[in-house]
Amino acid sequence: MISTGRARWAMGFLLASAAPALAQGVDTGSEDIVVTAQRREQSLLEVPLAVTALSDAQLADRGVTNSAQLASVVPNLQVNSSFGSTQPNFTLRGIGVANEYNSNQASPVGVYINDVYIAPRSNHGMGLFDLQRVEVLRGPQGTLFGRNTTGGAINFITRAPGLSGNEGYVEVGYGNYNRWTAQAAVEGTLIDDQVGLRVAGNLVNSDGMIKNVYPGGRDGNSQDTLQGRATLRVKPANLPVDLKLTGYYGRDRSAQAAVFGLQAFREGLGFYETNENRLGLSKTEAWGVSANIGVELSDSLTLTSITSYDGGSLNLQQAADGSPLDILDIHWTSDYRQFSEEARLNYAGERLNLVGGVFYGYDRNFTANQFNLPLPPAGGFYQEYDQVRRSFALFAQGDIDLTSKLVLTLGARYTWDSSSYNDAFAYLFVGGVDDVPFPIATTVPCPGVAGTCAYDPDARFELSQKNRALTGRVALSYTLDSGTLLYASYNRGYRAGAVNGGGYTSSAGIDYVKPEFVNAYEVGVKGRFADMLTLSASAFYYDYRNQQLQDTRPGPVSFLVNAPKSKVYGVEAEATLRASDALTLNAAVGVLGTEYVELTLQGVDISGNRLPFAPTLTSQLGLDWRVAEVGGGAIRFSPNVLFTGAQYFSPFNQVDVPNSGQLNRELAQGGFAKVNATLAWETERLQVRLWGNNLFNARTLSYGLDLRGAGFPYNFLVPANPRTFGIAGRLSF
Repeated sequence: MISTGRARWAMGFLLASAAPALAQGVDTGSEDIVVTAQRREQSLLEVPLAVTALSDAQLADRGVTNSAQLASVVPNLQVNSSFGSTQPNFTLRGIGVANEYNSNQASPVGVYINDVYIAPRSNHGMGLFDLQRVEVLRGPQGTLFGRNTTGGAINFITRAPGLSGNEGYVEVGYGNYNRWTAQAAVEGTLIDDQVGLRVAGNLVNSDGMIKNVYPGGRDGNSQDTLQGRATLRVKPANLPVDLKLTGYYGRDRSAQAAVFGLQAFREGLGFYETNENRLGLSKTEAWGVSANIGVELSDSLTLTSITSYDGGSLNLQQAADGSPLDILDIHWTSDYRQFSEEARLNYAGERLNLVGGVFYGYDRNFTANQFNLPLPPAGGFYQEYDQVRRSFALFAQGDIDLTSKLVLTLGARYTWDSSSYNDAFAYLFVGGVDDVPFPIATTVPCPGVAGTCAYDPDARFELSQKNRALTGRVALSYTLDSGTLLYASYNRGYRAGAVNGGGYTSSAGIDYVKPEFVNAYEVGVKGRFADMLTLSASAFYYDYRNQQLQDTRPGPVSFLVNAPKSKVYGVEAEATLRASDALTLNAAVGVLGTEYVELTLQGVDISGNRLPFAPTLTSQLGLDWRVAEVGGGAIRFSPNVLFTGAQYFSPFNQVDVPNSGQLNRELAQGGFAKVNATLAWETERLQVRLWGNNLFNARTLSYGLDLRGAGFPYNFLVPANPRTFGIAGRLSF
């Protein structure tokens, strides 16, 4: 745990380092990064928020090809999952789903594609291709982005037709583990300045990266991904309308993340090896259509409507014991549908910029899971439920120019949420993993010990809940004569209450828990200095209430509970230094302190523990160096190093529940560094790129789950990927 004094020292160090630049800050005249973090176009340096914005090219230079790799470029962001890149858990500044792994839970870090909220977490593990940029907003975004953004928001903004000329590119690559990649996009202007179409696709296929020594067993962490997207843009010459119609589809058939399970079967194995008889596939699909309509009502007033319909499915075969025995084999399946509509007005006046609107969202999750356990005789549990959530909100935020340099921001959002848990049932069955299950006892609905209620095929369990929440933002920002922005803000974030999707051994553990709330206080500075340095820095403190956690007890019985009170505090900074026309350096650092002020799990008081997936230090350092001009092109070298401090995967940290057999010290990862690099030769139309990720083959764990406390004789641990490298060539036209 970092102390408050250490946090003050770190922030003081960051500001002191920037002081000379602050004193002589001038506009460099270099191109600004334009973002829409406040639902309108602004320079990144003018937005009084902690925002990381990265282009498609910047992501490629830093080795980021999948959303699960974003942690390597964003301070205080962690991405972890028990399923590998499938269903990633985003944790921003210590706020995430913690030890929750069920597919029905909403991420407290909202994920958006072109401003469309994506509810199912299995759709978050997307490959990144043909993007204009990614914006990561750190801190609660409860005003303009809405519910389920207590940690922040990530907005993936895809390329749209520019309505001028024709263009495109084709890229192919090959790497170790027989990794083949292909990516392409083509854009055509059908009518100049009026109608254009852009189509893009992405393919990744590789062998498994974790060797399975079981005879005939599938290697873990393979990749088999296919994605496509098309966008039609229409901007009639005689109408003040800009219409974008987008459709996308993606599917994944990758091997499951290999796991470390029963210790007896780890003997003699290397770190990147497993011995698993049923290592399965992680099959997911995601698709959707959206219509973004902008109407310029006047020179100062614009109406935007965003309508979307999305769906997907999850079918995971997970051998969770990491052994050649059938100890714990799970078949997770879910089917998703969602609809959303957002209509907002943007007003740009002389002294007032105002955004206001209305939002409606609907999402449905139908889940059917089967858990095969080492019961005498062989058997397990089967569960089904149908979850439906609806959300309606009114919101507004205004930037008021009190003076030419001082701006007051006021915003509020009122949200009505409802959720229902329908047609739920679960039963105890006999039968092996490959057998048709034979029901012997109903467990949901059944308030007692599993096996004590007679099997009733018609028994159903239902619950519903409604939440209302007022969230908002207050900020003051001041622009110095040099252009440097100073700001202070208060933000309130909200995550709706949730039902326990992991309750299948008894209905006693199925109930709705309270909504989460975060009261966040932040100060920051950002600007461009001395014609060479761009810097942003911030310090923050959170009062965090009712984080939703799993309390897993012997049985195994899972309870979804609230952590009554936590606190989060820290500092972070991002900087880009243009040392010369040929050399640019980039750096980021995040210092984080977290603490459960009140929390009891499994009857043990663990107040004072750190929040999971919240390392006290994260940092990145990289450079982009144009080494030489050769053969009509430039050689460019772009290495970067990521350091991640020690973190826990469990709220228990190192505390073990008495008489449980727990070894929670195993559910942790010590500090580590990873090095990525690209070396490219490029002309205006051609690029050949050598790339490598985790070049020094750091051996790290990405996830851990306590199973000893649930009655199993081992803990579940997931290794991260080993070193990967390859070559890619891109032709632009």
